[in-house]
Amino acid sequence: MMSIARALCLSFALPASALAQDLPPLLFPVDCTLGATCFLQQFVDRDPGPGARAFDCGPQSYDGHSGTDIRVADVEAMAQGVSVLAAAGGVVRAVRDGVPDGGTFTAPEGQGCGNGVVLTHPGGWETQYCHLMRGSIAVAQGTRVEAGTPLGLIGFSGATEFPHLEFILRRDGAVIDPFDPGEATACATGAAPLWAEPVVNPGGGILSAGFAPGVPEFGAIRSGTADADRLDAAGPAVVLWAFVHGGRAGDVLQLAITDARGAAFHAQEVTLDRTQAQLFRASGRRVRGAIPPGDYTGTVTLIRDGQVVDSLTVTVPVD
Repeated sequence: MMSIARALCLSFALPASALAQDLPPLLFPVDCTLGATCFLQQFVDRDPGPGARAFDCGPQSYDGHSGTDIRVADVEAMAQGVSVLAAAGGVVRAVRDGVPDGGTFTAPEGQGCGNGVVLTHPGGWETQYCHLMRGSIAVAQGTRVEAGTPLGLIGFSGATEFPHLEFILRRDGAVIDPFDPGEATACATGAAPLWAEPVVNPGGGILSAGFAPGVPEFGAIRSGTADADRLDAAGPAVVLWAFVHGGRAGDVLQLAITDARGAAFHAQEVTLDRTQAQLFRASGRRVRGAIPPGDYTGTVTLIRDGQVVDSLTVTVPVD
């Protein structure tokens, strides 16, 4: 079984003028609905120095990042099984399976990509698919696959802090950003994306939201177990929480709760003080005595520069 670890140490030197026309437009490599069942988390780092910037010159990257991270909201969503697809037809050059789904703390030395697949394509092109779920690899080394062939499932294996696919595109060993194949050390070059269909980056959004009887632990939110099925009308509290990706300093997060009669129950507006890949906020009201039973509604809205980036509404029965 050939190694696929070299995805973590690559050059970024190929100019757009050197790109051949022998790679067909790329299919989106995850069978999901962007903004609903999957989310664009981070992109190829276009900053040649110690900083980081994404293809659109925004902050959704980190120093030296070589791929596109397509995530699911949490471990619970991962467990439902989200298929990773071949972005183009090719031959399976290498596979790895057997790495546990526990993220960075359980990643074996030298296996940062976790479980994954590498495909070769004509003209020196190569695609790599990292962090797949253990036991989900559906192809074997040496086999030919068509575009859209299921390769495995999004997982939590290797050096990662959240369940996702890291999709890496290379030509002759150099990383190519499918969102902007122009000069690798510049951003917003104007080069046409390599996707078969437009893939729009909203710049962050709301991964999930829910209710709880108190402020939940971040670990529960990341695992997908923080949302209560019901709340007690006698308390102790009604708390609305939101799990956000791509939050930026200055963003405003609004959390509002209405009661079973449609009346305002609680509202808070929070201004984010720093840029973070993922974060959560929670706000609510203590219950003294009892509150009217029925369905309570929570609405979470992420606002940037006065414009709504994303909004999500959830409900919970209170009895």
